Amino acid sequence: GFLMTEAAANIAKKYPDAKFGIIDSVVEAPNVASVVFKEEEGSFLVGMIAAKMTKTGKVGFMGGMQVPIIEKFEAGYRAGVAAVDPKIKVVVAYTGSFNNQAKGKEVALAQYGKGVDIIFSAAGADGLGAIEAAKEKKLFAIGVDSDQRHLAPESVITSRMKYVFTVTKMAKEGNFPGGKVTVLGLKENGVGPAPGEGSALVPAEVMTLVETWKKVIIDGKFVVPTTIAEYETFKKDVLPKLEIK
Repeated sequence: GFLMTEAAANIAKKYPDAKFGIIDSVVEAPNVASVVFKEEEGSFLVGMIAAKMTKTGKVGFMGGMQVPIIEKFEAGYRAGVAAVDPKIKVVVAYTGSFNNQAKGKEVALAQYGKGVDIIFSAAGADGLGAIEAAKEKKLFAIGVDSDQRHLAPESVITSRMKYVFTVTKMAKEGNFPGGKVTVLGLKENGVGPAPGEGSALVPAEVMTLVETWKKVIIDGKFVVPTTIAEYETFKKDVLPKLEIK
């Protein structure tokens, strides 16, 4: 992840004949493949899922450190929720870290205490605390980066996935993209809700809606906001004209 940028740059210089990959950041070295994602696109889709499944009309977003990459998660998620129903309230909180599971649980419990019934976390290990809180409260959570449903099958409704298989395959086939930046979004199958059993708790009609909007985004008919400022513009100028079926 981006916290390893300096370390990756240093070790790549030390071992020029080895191949390295870094996600969520860019290292300018011929033996490092930099992989970044359109976090906002996958987050938009899980935001739609949360909006369709909430029973209280309140959903949560829990971020780790308040940095630009996490803002992309928040902006996309809030846009997805608003696209389904702008009346649904999104309660936002940041833990300030990515490696404090206890803090994540504390923040999540506070959100659930405010009437939230689904929390999407983009907070690294802190998000594991949110899943613990969801399990304890018998409410819902949305995982991040990998399919986290196995951690609490009755609580984790889906996860906003990141896929690096494309770059792994390129490396295996002798086309390692060293010195380049690879951007993965929905079109490249680089992000999105967990497939198959990862979304087993989500009704089929909700997943149909998600698939419809996935295609809309891939076709370039709708651009997901990447910052809170863009989200505010979306809410003001785009949302009133948006038709969600």
